[in-house]
Amino acid sequence: MTLNEYDRAIIEATQAGLPLVAAPFEAIAQRVGLSEAEVITRFEAMQAQGVIRRIGAAPNHYRLGLTGNGMTVWDVTDEQVEELGPKVGALSFVTHCYRRPRALPDWPYNLFAMVHGAGREEVIEKQGEIAKLLGDACRASDILFSTRILKKTGLRLRQKEA
Repeated sequence: MTLNEYDRAIIEATQAGLPLVAAPFEAIAQRVGLSEAEVITRFEAMQAQGVIRRIGAAPNHYRLGLTGNGMTVWDVTDEQVEELGPKVGALSFVTHCYRRPRALPDWPYNLFAMVHGAGREEVIEKQGEIAKLLGDACRASDILFSTRILKKTGLRLRQKEA
Protein backbone atom coordinates (compact mmCIF):
# COMPACT_ATOMS: atom_id res chain seq x y z
CA MET A 1 0.00 0.00 0.00
CA THR A 2 1.20 3.49 -0.84
CA LEU A 3 0.39 6.11 1.76
CA ASN A 4 -1.41 9.19 0.57
CA GLU A 5 -0.38 12.59 1.94
CA TYR A 6 -2.97 12.56 4.75
CA ASP A 7 -2.17 9.02 5.94
CA ARG A 8 1.53 9.84 5.93
CA ALA A 9 0.84 13.08 7.86
CA ILE A 10 -1.20 11.16 10.44
CA ILE A 11 1.59 8.62 10.92
CA GLU A 12 4.22 11.34 11.17
CA ALA A 13 2.08 13.19 13.73
CA THR A 14 1.70 10.08 15.90
CA GLN A 15 4.82 7.99 15.42
CA ALA A 16 6.32 9.34 18.64
CA GLY A 17 3.04 8.74 20.48
CA LEU A 18 -0.46 10.16 20.68
CA PRO A 19 -0.80 13.67 22.06
CA LEU A 20 -1.43 13.52 25.82
CA VAL A 21 -4.61 15.57 25.73
CA ALA A 22 -8.28 14.86 26.42
CA ALA A 23 -9.09 14.53 22.69
CA PRO A 24 -5.94 13.19 20.97
CA PHE A 25 -7.61 12.45 17.62
CA GLU A 26 -8.99 15.98 17.50
CA ALA A 27 -5.49 17.35 18.13
CA ILE A 28 -4.11 15.19 15.32
CA ALA A 29 -6.92 16.33 13.04
CA GLN A 30 -6.08 19.97 13.66
CA ARG A 31 -2.43 19.30 12.96
CA VAL A 32 -3.03 17.53 9.63
CA GLY A 33 -6.01 19.55 8.40
CA LEU A 34 -8.77 16.93 8.64
CA SER A 35 -11.80 16.35 10.82
CA GLU A 36 -11.52 14.17 13.90
CA ALA A 37 -13.91 11.64 12.31
CA GLU A 38 -11.74 11.45 9.18
CA VAL A 39 -8.59 10.84 11.24
CA ILE A 40 -10.32 7.98 13.09
CA THR A 41 -11.62 6.54 9.79
CA ARG A 42 -8.13 6.70 8.28
CA PHE A 43 -6.61 5.00 11.35
CA GLU A 44 -9.20 2.22 11.05
CA ALA A 45 -8.50 1.78 7.32
CA MET A 46 -4.73 1.68 7.86
CA GLN A 47 -5.19 -0.90 10.60
CA ALA A 48 -7.50 -3.02 8.39
CA GLN A 49 -4.87 -2.92 5.63
CA GLY A 50 -2.09 -3.90 8.01
CA VAL A 51 -0.24 -0.57 7.79
CA ILE A 52 -0.80 -0.06 11.52
CA ARG A 53 -0.88 -3.09 13.80
CA ARG A 54 -2.35 -1.44 16.87
CA ILE A 55 -2.63 1.71 18.91
CA GLY A 56 -1.78 1.16 22.54
CA ALA A 57 -0.19 2.48 25.67
CA ALA A 58 3.40 1.61 26.53
CA PRO A 59 3.54 1.81 30.33
CA ASN A 60 6.78 2.21 32.22
CA HIS A 61 6.81 -1.12 34.06
CA TYR A 62 9.46 0.10 36.53
CA ARG A 63 7.11 2.88 37.72
CA LEU A 64 4.38 0.27 38.07
CA GLY A 65 6.60 -1.64 40.52
CA LEU A 66 7.63 -4.35 38.05
CA THR A 67 11.38 -4.15 38.54
CA GLY A 68 12.14 -7.79 37.72
CA ASN A 69 12.07 -8.00 33.95
CA GLY A 70 13.46 -10.82 31.92
CA MET A 71 13.36 -12.15 28.42
CA THR A 72 12.89 -15.87 28.88
CA VAL A 73 14.44 -17.86 26.05
CA TRP A 74 13.50 -21.42 25.14
CA ASP A 75 14.84 -24.22 22.99
CA VAL A 76 11.57 -25.75 21.81
CA THR A 77 11.38 -28.58 19.30
CA ASP A 78 10.72 -27.26 15.81
CA GLU A 79 7.78 -29.65 15.46
CA GLN A 80 5.97 -28.08 18.43
CA VAL A 81 7.04 -24.43 18.55
CA GLU A 82 4.21 -23.26 16.24
CA GLU A 83 1.64 -24.88 18.52
CA LEU A 84 3.19 -23.93 21.86
CA GLY A 85 4.35 -20.37 21.07
CA PRO A 86 0.81 -18.91 20.99
CA LYS A 87 0.00 -20.68 24.26
CA VAL A 88 3.00 -19.05 25.92
CA GLY A 89 2.07 -15.68 24.40
CA ALA A 90 -1.45 -16.00 25.82
CA LEU A 91 -0.22 -16.24 29.41
CA SER A 92 -1.33 -13.18 31.37
CA PHE A 93 2.20 -12.37 32.53
CA VAL A 94 3.85 -12.58 29.08
CA THR A 95 3.90 -9.18 27.39
CA HIS A 96 5.28 -10.34 24.08
CA CYS A 97 6.32 -13.65 22.63
CA TYR A 98 7.93 -14.52 19.32
CA ARG A 99 9.87 -17.14 17.43
CA ARG A 100 13.39 -16.44 16.14
CA PRO A 101 15.89 -18.60 14.28
CA ARG A 102 18.53 -20.37 16.32
CA ALA A 103 22.17 -19.30 15.96
CA LEU A 104 23.86 -22.65 16.45
CA PRO A 105 26.07 -23.76 18.00
CA ASP A 106 26.14 -20.86 20.49
CA TRP A 107 22.46 -19.94 20.68
CA PRO A 108 19.97 -22.84 20.65
CA TYR A 109 16.91 -20.77 21.61
CA ASN A 110 14.03 -20.29 19.16
CA LEU A 111 11.18 -19.01 21.38
CA PHE A 112 11.33 -15.75 23.34
CA ALA A 113 8.83 -14.53 25.96
CA MET A 114 9.13 -11.27 27.92
CA VAL A 115 8.08 -11.61 31.56
CA HIS A 116 7.70 -8.84 34.16
CA GLY A 117 7.49 -9.26 37.92
CA ALA A 118 7.90 -7.39 41.19
CA GLY A 119 11.41 -8.88 41.41
CA ARG A 120 13.65 -11.45 39.80
CA GLU A 121 12.23 -14.18 42.03
CA GLU A 122 8.76 -13.63 40.57
CA VAL A 123 10.14 -13.78 37.02
CA ILE A 124 11.87 -17.08 37.87
CA GLU A 125 8.55 -18.44 39.22
CA LYS A 126 6.80 -17.42 36.02
CA GLN A 127 9.59 -19.05 34.00
CA GLY A 128 8.68 -22.26 35.86
CA GLU A 129 5.04 -21.90 34.76
CA ILE A 130 6.15 -21.55 31.14
CA ALA A 131 8.40 -24.59 31.53
CA LYS A 132 5.43 -26.65 32.75
CA LEU A 133 3.38 -25.55 29.76
CA LEU A 134 6.17 -26.44 27.33
CA GLY A 135 6.86 -29.79 29.01
CA ASP A 136 9.10 -32.24 27.16
CA ALA A 137 9.05 -30.03 24.03
CA CYS A 138 11.53 -27.73 25.79
CA ARG A 139 15.14 -28.85 25.84
CA ALA A 140 16.73 -25.79 27.50
CA SER A 141 15.92 -22.29 28.74
CA ASP A 142 17.46 -19.20 30.26
CA ILE A 143 16.47 -15.70 31.39
CA LEU A 144 18.10 -12.53 30.17
CA PHE A 145 17.31 -10.03 32.93
CA SER A 146 16.92 -6.35 32.07
CA THR A 147 19.37 -4.00 33.75
CA ARG A 148 17.99 -0.71 32.41
CA ILE A 149 15.18 0.73 30.31
CA LEU A 150 16.02 1.25 26.69
CA LYS A 151 14.19 3.80 24.60
CA LYS A 152 11.22 2.05 23.04
CA THR A 153 10.19 3.38 19.67
CA GLY A 154 8.33 2.06 16.71
CA LEU A 155 9.00 2.63 13.06
CA ARG A 156 9.93 6.18 12.12
CA LEU A 157 9.11 7.39 8.63
CA ARG A 158 11.86 9.22 6.85
CA GLN A 159 11.14 12.78 5.89
CA LYS A 160 10.17 13.09 2.25
CA GLU A 161 12.79 14.79 0.18
CA ALA A 162 11.62 17.98 -1.52
